[in-house]
Amino acid sequence: MPKTPDYFHGKTIVITGAASGIGRATALIFAREGANVVCADINESGVKDTAEKINAMGAQALALAVDVTKRAAVDDMIELALNGFGRVHFLFNSAGAAIRRARFLDIDDDLFDRTFDLNVKGTFYAMQAVLPHMLAHKFGVIVNVGSMAHRRGGPGSSVHYAAAKGAVVTMTMGVAREFAAEGIRVLSISPGPVDTAFQQASATSPELAKRMLDDVPMRRFGRPEEIGELVLFLCSDACEFMTADTIYVNGGGGWR
Repeated sequence: MPKTPDYFHGKTIVITGAASGIGRATALIFAREGANVVCADINESGVKDTAEKINAMGAQALALAVDVTKRAAVDDMIELALNGFGRVHFLFNSAGAAIRRARFLDIDDDLFDRTFDLNVKGTFYAMQAVLPHMLAHKFGVIVNVGSMAHRRGGPGSSVHYAAAKGAVVTMTMGVAREFAAEGIRVLSISPGPVDTAFQQASATSPELAKRMLDDVPMRRFGRPEEIGELVLFLCSDACEFMTADTIYVNGGGGWR
C-alpha cells in the first residue's frame, strides 16, 4: 500500500494483458485505489469486460484492442492513453505466454519467434513508447513480468519461454539503471505458478500440473490478486528506493 492516502487517485496506469488473469486482477486493484486504467489486450471482448468492471466501480477505464507484437499498435496505445488521460504514470507489461509447450529439439523457428515477439518485443515496444513521456515529467514506474522459468531454464517443456523471460529480466535491469537518475523506476516480477487461464493452458497434462504444485512449499498456486497487490506496492510511494530488481513471488518454490 502507498504511504500517502489516495496516492493513486487520478493517476494513470497502462496495463497490457488486461483481459484476464494477472492483468485483469491488477487493473481492478488499481481501479480500487482510484487510478485511471488503460486496459490493453488482443482479446477485444475480454478487455472490454475488464473496463466495464472498472467503470462499474466508479473509476475510469479505457479499453483498447492491442497486439503488442506490433510496434505501431503499441505506439497508438500510448498515444490514446495520453489523449484520454493526459498523463501515464505507470506501465504494467503483463502480456505474455509460452505459446505452447515443447521439448528443446521440437522448438521450431515459428514457436521461437512468436514467443520472443510476444514476451520480449511486446515489453520492449511498450517501454520505448512510454519512456519519452515519463522522462518529460521526470516520473514513471514500469513493472514487467518475468517468470521463475528464467531461473530454471524450462528443461523439457519451455526453454523458449524461459529464454524470453530471461531477456525481459535483463532488459528491465538495463533500462532501470539507464534512467534511474531521471525519476524513472523499472522493476520485474517473477511469479511461480499462478492460477490463471495461461497457467491452465500451459500445464498440458495433469502430471505437469502436479509437478508444479509439488514444487511449491505452500502447497497451492498463487492467485492473480496476490500478484496485483505486489504491482500496486512496487508502483507506490512506499517503494521509492527500489529499481532494477526482480521480485520472486512463488510460495517458496520454483528453485529446483
